[in-house]
Amino acid sequence: IDMKLNNVIVALDLSDSCAELVEQAKKVSDPKHTKIWLIHVAPPNPDFVGLEVGPQYIRDNVAEELKEDHREIQEFAEALRIAGFKAEGLMIQGQEAPVLLGELDRLDADLLIIGSHGHGSLYDLFVGSVCKEVLKKSKKPVLTVPTAQL
Repeated sequence: IDMKLNNVIVALDLSDSCAELVEQAKKVSDPKHTKIWLIHVAPPNPDFVGLEVGPQYIRDNVAEELKEDHREIQEFAEALRIAGFKAEGLMIQGQEAPVLLGELDRLDADLLIIGSHGHGSLYDLFVGSVCKEVLKKSKKPVLTVPTAQL
């Protein structure tokens, strides 16, 4: 990439491909000028039909998973800082594509790096593809990195 990047967002889904996406960010970023934002979009709070907040054990389990996800994001950010990059890890609850698109604007990002798992057209038809939605709606450059779904 032959442009000066000030803010790069890396969308982390916390799959096995995260290290690959972070490596791509390091390749396109200049440690002196670029801040790398690692963003994980956690699912929104589950809605429980007929219950205001849901059973306590489910809330406890969700809270524990969110803590673990946050810790993992912070480890990636710390590794980037140790390597000399400016980096910050964020975890935001919501719908993936709208959150990522919103953060592109909010952080005035120059580039979004996102993995493409390549599930296939049948999966995309029924489940959808965050990558595809972001590519269609983004007004900023998006670098898609093909990743192996293990």
